[in-house]
Amino acid sequence: MPDPQLNPDAVLAQLAFFLPPDRIAQSGAEPRDSSRLMVVGDKLAHLTFRDLPSLLRSGDLLVFNESRVIPARVMARKPIQNGFGGGTVEVMLLREEYGTGLGPHIWSAYLKPARRAGPELLLGPPDAPHRAEIVGQLDDGARLLRFEHDIKPHLDSIGRLPLPPYIDAGDNDERWRERYQTVYAREPGSVAAPTAGLHFTPELLAELDNMGVGRTAITLHVGAGTFRPISGSVADHVMHAERYSISAATAEAINTAKAEGRRIVAVGTTTVRALESAVDTAGMVQPGEGDTQIFITPGALVHVPDLLITNLHLPGSTLLLLVAAFAGVEHIQAAYTAALDGEYRFYSLGDAMILERSKP
Repeated sequence: MPDPQLNPDAVLAQLAFFLPPDRIAQSGAEPRDSSRLMVVGDKLAHLTFRDLPSLLRSGDLLVFNESRVIPARVMARKPIQNGFGGGTVEVMLLREEYGTGLGPHIWSAYLKPARRAGPELLLGPPDAPHRAEIVGQLDDGARLLRFEHDIKPHLDSIGRLPLPPYIDAGDNDERWRERYQTVYAREPGSVAAPTAGLHFTPELLAELDNMGVGRTAITLHVGAGTFRPISGSVADHVMHAERYSISAATAEAINTAKAEGRRIVAVGTTTVRALESAVDTAGMVQPGEGDTQIFITPGALVHVPDLLITNLHLPGSTLLLLVAAFAGVEHIQAAYTAALDGEYRFYSLGDAMILERSKP
């Protein structure tokens, strides 16, 4: 149960800070593992990400989120009927929806401008468009689109990568399609990258393999809600549902490592959210898939990971509360003060931290 002494609103106020806009990274470090890495525990240390092997040991188990970002931003148009229509609408696909009762191939999407859309949209080339019927609306204003077929295989040719709004992407979509993916991304479905993994290179992974550090993976498809700041009370903030899956092999690898006293190293907050959504009352990770709206705030226990690799998050965000729950409010406050003083780069394409789980 959460510690009643840790009020999330008070913690968020305690962790508030001013972030100059020029500290939000606009491009990733090259090579990827040349980004900075802050070690956060009882003391702080400042390394580069390629120094990660010096912080791990044989038997540790890295858990990655192998979700892949899809080109979810698509320009659509309204069909011409009786000489009217044909206007353009930007479609930001959010996720494929299950259990709606509306049939297969249902996606939630933000439309811009939403008021001019409907009841049908045409996506892709004029000679062979993909038809989407607007069949509903969610509480946050997202529309439900029903496609005639599975749209995912066609997104590479008709869509653009949905980069975060704070990144000036320009027109170089092809460059971002490689750079805004982890090198191990496999399962398409995210509309934002699990960015803690962007620091890994094939060479670094090989070095970790050679020293006996294990690897396994979950999938959590990151939704657009990852960009949504907390406004008002923390208790009133609604997390968007995100789809996750954990295989039997991954659950067994994690549970075995825990039983043997080996450390679990979560790569990214999305991995933490998936693992904590799947842990049972005995502390065992259960395989399966489903939606999660888990909101981890200070005072809540984190059961599975021992270490967390993560980027530096924005003030007023749910992710800032998650890392404070993981490492302790005082440790996070000290780390962010050091990051601001030490010219660390923030957010998706910025620098990284490795956090030790606070003791209950």
